Amino acid sequence: MTVLTGVAGSGKSSLATELVDQHEAIVIDQKPVSTNRRSTPITYTGIAPAIRRLFARRNDVPASLFSANSDGGCPDCKGTGVIYTDLAFMEGQEVVCETCHGRRFTPEVLAHTVDGMSIADVDDLTVEQAVARLPDKGIARALEQLAAVGLGYLRLGQSLSTLSGGECQRVKIAKELREVEQTTTYVLDEPTTGLHMSDIDALLHVLDRLVELGNDVVVIEHNLDVIRRADWLIDLGPGPGRDGGTILFEGHVADYTGYDTPTCRALADAPE
Repeated sequence: MTVLTGVAGSGKSSLATELVDQHEAIVIDQKPVSTNRRSTPITYTGIAPAIRRLFARRNDVPASLFSANSDGGCPDCKGTGVIYTDLAFMEGQEVVCETCHGRRFTPEVLAHTVDGMSIADVDDLTVEQAVARLPDKGIARALEQLAAVGLGYLRLGQSLSTLSGGECQRVKIAKELREVEQTTTYVLDEPTTGLHMSDIDALLHVLDRLVELGNDVVVIEHNLDVIRRADWLIDLGPGPGRDGGTILFEGHVADYTGYDTPTCRALADAPE
């Protein structure tokens, strides 16, 4: 794992962009993961089809019934759970659908259950709750990837449009963890943004796992815990803008002592 550090504007993102331009890499940034309000953590990461198949097996009906975008969706709100009114020159208005009461599915679909839960009940579960309650080990293992990046509190049916930039980035990491088939290079832009300290530790375990699988991980980061875990550190500076772009240090973190840079001073002053 290589960590790029330095003051804001010192050239970290420019260096990462140069890397991506010259070498094949997967960029995991904080941009929204979807502009579709129907997208959820389980649809984006590819877990939703397995949940639909579980309901289909248990109830001996087609899996398409359990997709709000298909046969089982409420006909009035088209499976969104809300009615959207475009007010032209004013901001549009959303109200809960009076037909399905925000449940998104028809009553016939909601009558089919797994261990007493309808498909709408499953959408209301958090990731951590679903890991414990869904009776399918394969689904639980897939959901654990979301929990591993500190997103155990998200509801399965929560719209991705409600997520912050840091949450979007971690959803992307969880998806990559599920789909990784061949080694590659991952570039992450400040993945600790907005994370609690316990979640940062969970994120570091995820990054370690990517490396253990044979991948190269390049992280733009200010967090000292991440910097300490780097296999290779590149500190840029000495200042922002025109005063940046110079490599002040490159090497192992253990050798990064006595340098007159903000990052080095912060590492020296911070408790282990």
